[in-house]
This record gives sequence, C-alpha cells and structure tokens, in this order.
Amino acid sequence: MKGVLKLGSVSGIKIEVHWTFTLLLLWVVFLDVRRGGNLQTALFNLAIILVLFLCVLLHELGHAMTAKRYHIDTKKITLLPIGGVASLDKMPEKPRQELFVALAGPAVNVVIAILLYLLVPVQSYFSMDMETLEQFLYTPSLKTFLFYLFIANVMLVVFNLIPAFPMDGGRVLRALLTFKMGRVKATAIAASLGQGLAVFFLILGLLLNPFLILIAFFIFFGAYGENIMVKQESLLKGHKVKEAMLTNITMLHPADNMQEVIEVILAGSEKDFVIVNDEEHIVGILYYKDIIKHAHKSSLLVKEVMQTTFKTIDISSEIQEVIDLISKEKKNFFPVIKKRKLVGAIDMSNISEFILLKSNVASNGPSHV
Repeated sequence: MKGVLKLGSVSGIKIEVHWTFTLLLLWVVFLDVRRGGNLQTALFNLAIILVLFLCVLLHELGHAMTAKRYHIDTKKITLLPIGGVASLDKMPEKPRQELFVALAGPAVNVVIAILLYLLVPVQSYFSMDMETLEQFLYTPSLKTFLFYLFIANVMLVVFNLIPAFPMDGGRVLRALLTFKMGRVKATAIAASLGQGLAVFFLILGLLLNPFLILIAFFIFFGAYGENIMVKQESLLKGHKVKEAMLTNITMLHPADNMQEVIEVILAGSEKDFVIVNDEEHIVGILYYKDIIKHAHKSSLLVKEVMQTTFKTIDISSEIQEVIDLISKEKKNFFPVIKKRKLVGAIDMSNISEFILLKSNVASNGPSHV
C-alpha cells in the first residue's frame, strides 16, 4: 500500500500507518476548535486517538498471533482512519480455527476494558447528574482520559462483533454457520448482512456524519470481496494448473533483441515471455512492463532486460496455489514445468478466463447437443 509510515515490526509483522490517518487527526482538531476548545483540549483529544489506535494495534496483533498458532503468517498490520487491517496470508478454512482467530481481536479489547474498569470508578461516573458529568467529560484529566479509553474499548468490542462482514462478528457468524452448512453459503449469508449494514451506515452518514459514509464503503466492498473470493476458491478447488495453463507459448532466447520481441507482441496476444537457452532450460522471464520500458531501444538484447529471479509452477499444482503465489510475489506470469521441463506458462488472465468459463458451467450446467 502506497503512502504509509513504517513504525517497525513486532514478531516479524510490519506495522504501518496509512497517510489518511493524518486526516483523522486533523478532523479531531477541527471538531475541537469548532466546539471552542483550546490547545490543551486539542492535545488531550489527539492523545486519546493515538492511545486508542494503540489498542487497535493490539487488537490486530491478537488476530495475528492466534493465526500464527495455525501456521498462518501475517505480513503487516496497517492502521487506517477507520481501524486496523491485519494482512494474513490467508484465513483459516476450518471453522473452529476461524472462530478463535476472529474472537482473538475483540478479546484483547475486553481485557483492556476490564483492566481500565478496575482503575476507573466507572459506576460513580454514571451516577452523576448530567451537568456534573458533562463538566467532567469536558475537563482534561487522567481520570477523564482513562474513562474515554474504557468507553472506546467497549465500543470496539461491540462494533467488531456485529455479525456482518468484514467485521470480526461476520467471521464469527460464518464460522458458526459453517458447522451446519458449507463455507460458501455461510459466507454469502454473512456478506449479505454486511452489505445491508453498509447501506444503513450510508443513510446515517448522509443524515448525520459524513465519516460513516467512508465506513459504509469499507464494509460494503469488504463483504462483496470476501463473498467473491470464497466462491472463487470453491470453484477452483481440485482444479490443477494443467487445466488452465497456456501451452502455445513463444520461447525467446537471451540473444534476441527488443525489436524481435515487439514483433512477436504485435503478431499475437502474448505479453510476457519465458526465456530459454539452447538446451531449452529456463534462464529468465521477460515481463511486459519491462518490454514497454525498453521498447525504444530496439537493438537491446533480451538478456539485458529479462528477470533472472523467478519461480516456476509444477503442472500438478492447484490453481489456487498460483493465485496465492501471484498475491505473494506481486508477479502474474509463471513458467509451468513437468519433471523440470518447460511445458507451458500460466498467468492471471488465463486463470480469470478459466474461472469465467467454469462459473458459466456451474450456473447453467453442461449443455448437450
């Protein structure tokens, strides 16, 4: 993700803050000024936000550390104005594991809220009359700070446990439903609830607070994306690379020049190429972006442009493994081998076409002529 401030790492997990987080801080200061606040109240509110997001970070670390118990790594945690996102390599498919991973985050906030409850006389605050309580809440102090933090953690627990994607409660609901029905159907139910909640937040945002509109879009597209991803995984389950790979590929050589490469591109539909030596051993990959970058140098040799660090895919691998590799490596083209011999290639475009065709068959059923 572009525009992030890297804060370091915890247990090998990168911690980042997205640049839009500054918009939240500016918004908090703006609201304080509009209420007639001063420098002290502005700094007080900013401190609350910063410590609250420390709690959000601990929440996400709760997910990450629990996922690690099931051998699922987390690349990074990104803090956004609407919360945190832990980039797990994948979500556990076993419902029991997903249940524990989903509950781990809110459980952290529950522990924080309990500790604060023991430090702060919460009950005495709620027994105050409205005028005294209002004066207490608007007077910066350590007691007020801890009280706000207590309320915020309680709200984090309540909000995250709403049974709709992409909140933790949606994953809890899916895990529970998966015990009784398939993962695909369980995801569809939780995603539908998430999209319904997004519409509700959108209406509230238009009427009350524009910030809710941002949350609405996050929930809607998060739910939609999760539903599509799970359907795709179900559709691809059991399908091998050999079913979707490109077999009619042009193999280039290190001594070829860029003009020859451009002619091949214009004559067909290929964009990326496998580079082989005279013994037809793979020695590199020539990616389309590198071809475009050096297209004006017609005499430049392929060996000067090709990437020599690459991964290969075995023909017996599952297609889903390729998608996971594409996500991890940020590359969308891989040579396919069988017993160390090049037999083809696979890219995201061909996988997408395979998914589209299989989706059509699944929806309409096979036709018989």
